[in-house]
Amino acid sequence: MKILVVDDEELLVKGIRFNLQNDGYDVITGSNGAEAVEAARTENPDLILLDVMMPEMDGLTACSRIREFSNVPVILLTAKSDDMDKLMGFDNGADDYLTKPFNILELKARIRALLRRSGSRQDTNVNTLTIGNITLDLNARNAYRSGVLADLTAREFDVIEFLMRNPNRVYSREALLDNIWAYEYRSDIRTLDVHIRRLREKLEENPADPQYIMTKWGVGYYFRK
Repeated sequence: MKILVVDDEELLVKGIRFNLQNDGYDVITGSNGAEAVEAARTENPDLILLDVMMPEMDGLTACSRIREFSNVPVILLTAKSDDMDKLMGFDNGADDYLTKPFNILELKARIRALLRRSGSRQDTNVNTLTIGNITLDLNARNAYRSGVLADLTAREFDVIEFLMRNPNRVYSREALLDNIWAYEYRSDIRTLDVHIRRLREKLEENPADPQYIMTKWGVGYYFRK
């Protein structure tokens, strides 16, 4: 697996590269957002670690640019912990968010979780899941609305796949975070609301009046079959 690490803190990049290479990853690096976009396009990484505050182009802008041509998983790295900063990251297409300083073991765990979910599957047989006009290609991890490809991030695909595999079952936000993120994320519970909103924008004919991705007020979310 190839991981792109982009941060203007040289010592941090060296430390991350050393630890990931010891785990067998192929690591490429950059120091600003423009380099991140170019490397994402030319190197085809399996995952990107992207700092938010960088010269030339900030990480949020770089992530948004990358999303124009790739759904590669992106973990944002930042010194900020404010909820609005995190929500802006998810709005720009990030899959995960880690606040500095962080434990390298936690970073590795998040990398493994994202790669496990986003990795291409070896089964070449057609494997689809369809409810109404929404179809998931589970091998290619593509989503379609009425036959038109919807550009989902890796995490957005995880959310819709989980809901569609369990139709008409209402899950609390906490239960969805535990099942999909696979680690403790309770302090960032609004993260899920952002992903649900973006999924409605991409998969519902009328996001303001959804047919499938439903809210059970006071409880959580479910996929209506």
